[in-house]
Amino acid sequence: MGLGKLSIRVNGAECGIEAIMLGAVTSIGGFLFGYDTGQISAMLLFTDFIDRFGQTQPDGTKAFDTIISSLLVSLMSIGTLIGALSGAYTADWWGRRRSMTFGVFMFVIGNIIQITAMNSWVHMTMGRIVAGLGVGNLSIGVPMFQSECCPREIRGAVVASYQLMITIGILVSNGINMGVRSFQDNSASWRLVIGLGIAFSLPLGIGILFAPESPRWLAGRDRWEESRTSLARLRGMKDDPFNALVLDDFKEMEESIAEQNKAGQGTWLECFTGKPSGINRLVYRTLLGCAIHFLQQWTGVNYFFYYGATIFQSAGIDDPILVQLILGAVNVVMTFPGLYIVERLGRRLPMIVGALWQSAWLLIFASVGVARPPTEYPSSGVVMIVSACMFIASFAMTWGPFAWVVIGETFPLRTRAKQGSLATACNWLGNFMIGFLTPFANDGISYGFGYVFFGTNLTAALLTYFFLYETKALSLENVDAMYSDMSVKPWKSNKWIPAGYIDRNTRDEAYWQSDRKRLEGDCPLRSRLQHHEKISLDEKRV
Repeated sequence: MGLGKLSIRVNGAECGIEAIMLGAVTSIGGFLFGYDTGQISAMLLFTDFIDRFGQTQPDGTKAFDTIISSLLVSLMSIGTLIGALSGAYTADWWGRRRSMTFGVFMFVIGNIIQITAMNSWVHMTMGRIVAGLGVGNLSIGVPMFQSECCPREIRGAVVASYQLMITIGILVSNGINMGVRSFQDNSASWRLVIGLGIAFSLPLGIGILFAPESPRWLAGRDRWEESRTSLARLRGMKDDPFNALVLDDFKEMEESIAEQNKAGQGTWLECFTGKPSGINRLVYRTLLGCAIHFLQQWTGVNYFFYYGATIFQSAGIDDPILVQLILGAVNVVMTFPGLYIVERLGRRLPMIVGALWQSAWLLIFASVGVARPPTEYPSSGVVMIVSACMFIASFAMTWGPFAWVVIGETFPLRTRAKQGSLATACNWLGNFMIGFLTPFANDGISYGFGYVFFGTNLTAALLTYFFLYETKALSLENVDAMYSDMSVKPWKSNKWIPAGYIDRNTRDEAYWQSDRKRLEGDCPLRSRLQHHEKISLDEKRV
């Protein structure tokens, strides 16, 4: 029996095992993101890595100049930014699955370039940029593919699992760094860390080719019969494509996509003008997605994950890599509640509360570090580590996973790949700025950099309250309908109910009955399926 015929009941509806497996496999893209983020922090402290790529200081020792460490860490984000923007083309041209396989291919090539680096930091940096092209491609492709494929009952949790895998990737890289530091005076230490990334990427690059293609991408290319078959597989009803649940999903998708297709293919310019489609709040959604993803990075999370080991070493902590491992563990464990919260409480409230909580702990982190330097007051180091853990706990439950959920469901199909690419590019722009500026900030304002993140988290809370709509339990097409309804305000959006529903979780059967009959009678797919079944029976008799 194929996976496309198996399902489990979630939130009152059948969800295919294949949809759940798809979510698990594609989330490996998040693992690669996190693994690459976490590995560089400790590698900057490895003896052999410093000896090969560091600069000779006036006293004759080897160490990284501030500008070199900035470029080595941050230029990968330029690669990811370019990869995110180009991912819009590959996702639209080749389909969502092949685009992700291409992203894995670029990631592998980039890692091979890094492993072969000998003594040039430029060589190492070029490898990180190429790997970044792959990670950037996956960072747009994975959330978009998950959002388009997974039933609405599990969409939020599945897309949030992308962030869970990012956190696991960071933790695994921290753990491997702990393991190899015993022979850090040998190049095998950092080459092994980078090389394992290749092995971790292959299940995604190969496995995704066996998953069903996005039904919405197929529908957008007028391949309606394949789209319906894909929907049926994702509901665990491969042998019953005319099941009422599949037909209802298909109707919601069909009306919206057919209307958008009348205006032709969406362009980059349309993301900023809204023309010629005239879709309501299209530009609004472009700017909202970009702002949320830029601020996700400027919450300050990668201040700790890129440079945490260096920061805590300068604070006088005896084992900064162990502290980094602790932060990574907190990040993983606290992401699990986020998978529940996103479906239980929605998107808006947790993001608002999370941003306020994060700002409070960053204020404590910065104030203690500035007023009582940890090099002079050991107790300050403990308070700062606790503050960092409390901040990361909140980020892992809210802004970490929820930003990826938002990018996957806010945009209409017509411009989804391009708007998603723009939002993800802003994420990587913010990532680059954090990676590049942090060494200079540490040399200049030191722990006062935390005050900047205090302000950006307050800004994130205000942005969410005044501009983000609540999309819990809505199909992607109904999310588009809600944003297009000019009478709906963000702070009242949780009360919006789509046509054909009694509430967001309960369909009005009378509304859907006539369309089921139309789809059953008009679509040639049924007769084709019956024809193929007849051929199969004849072959068996022979």
